Amino acid sequence: MLACLFSGGKDSTLALHKVYETGKKTDLLITMKPENDFSYMFHKPNLEHTRLQAEALGIRQVFAETKGKKEEELKDLEKALIDNGVTELITGAVASRYQGDRVNAMCAKLGIKHLAPLWGIDPLKELNELANNFKVIITQVSAEGLDESFLGRVIDKEMIEKLLRIHEKYRINLLFEGGEAESFVLDAPLFSKKIEIKSASKILEGTVGRYVIQKAMLTDK
Repeated sequence: MLACLFSGGKDSTLALHKVYETGKKTDLLITMKPENDFSYMFHKPNLEHTRLQAEALGIRQVFAETKGKKEEELKDLEKALIDNGVTELITGAVASRYQGDRVNAMCAKLGIKHLAPLWGIDPLKELNELANNFKVIITQVSAEGLDESFLGRVIDKEMIEKLLRIHEKYRINLLFEGGEAESFVLDAPLFSKKIEIKSASKILEGTVGRYVIQKAMLTDK
């Protein structure tokens, strides 16, 4: 059973595509639902709309609850992997030793093969691939230089140039590995249909800004 730890964001979606390019087809999407807004391991914004992505991908999806507490949340993922008979796991891990080391250790313990095709990828290479072949929007910001104007914006060439300037000034991680931002994929090469947002709102809470999708639907490409 080949599963993908799927948040609906840019990294897990791109990782799934990279594994597909090797000839492997994903059997299952596992989406963790943290109660905690700032889980160390899992993405939270707009998770309910990942159902549309799963439908567009034609891949079965399961949701697993977690309180999102540091270290304890890995036990919830471990249970989800065991309950679903996972033998290989795709993750969108890019550079976070915290996430990478813990998932590697967990997979080794369970005898699961961990596939992390984006590990060590050059940030600009990933951003350019996303801009050229995917439609990805920013759904949360929580770092210096990233204000509410970024919310709902597509990662395109213009956005990459802005991120590079902010990186130079504030040293943010270009792929948001430090939690600087979150993303959501509206279209991808393996999607049979694209996602169209019908209504959304921006919510600002202190230094955190969120783009909350209220209504979305699948439409023909």
